[in-house]
Amino acid sequence: MNWSLAAAVVLLIAKGLAAILTGSSAIYSDAAESVVHLLAVAFAVWALRFSHKPADETHHFGHDKVAFLSSGFEGAMIAAAALLILSEAGRQFFSGVHLSNLGIGALLTGAAAVINLILGLSLVRMGKRSGSPLIKANGIHVLTDVWSSIAVLVAIGLIWWTGWLWWDPIAATIAALNILRSGAKLMRQSFGGLLDEADLEMERQICELLDTEVSKRGLSYHNFRHRHSGRTHWVEFHLVFDDHLTVGKAHEQATEVESAVAALLYPDGRVISHLEPKSAEHEEEVWEEARKV
Repeated sequence: MNWSLAAAVVLLIAKGLAAILTGSSAIYSDAAESVVHLLAVAFAVWALRFSHKPADETHHFGHDKVAFLSSGFEGAMIAAAALLILSEAGRQFFSGVHLSNLGIGALLTGAAAVINLILGLSLVRMGKRSGSPLIKANGIHVLTDVWSSIAVLVAIGLIWWTGWLWWDPIAATIAALNILRSGAKLMRQSFGGLLDEADLEMERQICELLDTEVSKRGLSYHNFRHRHSGRTHWVEFHLVFDDHLTVGKAHEQATEVESAVAALLYPDGRVISHLEPKSAEHEEEVWEEARKV
């Protein structure tokens, strides 16, 4: 993320210079997106550090859910940049297109696209590997910057080939719509995380493991729940034991099952099981019944 912040500063300077030299709305749109990207990355760097603070007296479940807040903020910033780009493209449609120094603009934009492509792919891969929506969101944002740069290069190429200057605002509009789509997707994923939306693929893996662990011990389970708070996976379930099994033996087996699930989610899994006798398997807890009322 520190590398991402440093790259955002350097690329903003390069794209801003290219926009000033060329007067291109497409390049301006690319530079405007980089301004927003710099603000979003700065917020994300702070959020990443904050998310790793341990639990304390007022935050018993830690601070890692701030990752979803950060990705939502980044999505909102992307959407704001798209609207700014559309505004600039609209201005050119009405006031006319005036371009210069396209060769320098293309060179600076192309170099920025290559840097962003390498950085964006690395961030997305790291975000998926670490389970961090914050890092993944930043990688997606960087890759949207690549697409806007490609749109700029295509527009410059078409202008050189055809001599028709209107390719510039057209490319800016297309890039803005793509950026707006990416921003909306990020905000939707962020809201889902803040509302503990189920991660269906991870739940499938956990349930497959639970099925194996309980079946080889002659047990069953129900009331399974799972949520992902940004970095930590929280898992709850009820384990059903024979009525005549001692508490000590049941606890021993429950610990083994919990450990297997925690190993699957290592290093950020938190697993809680509730022990039940088979005779009470189909009875709901008093508090569950009260909540339904």
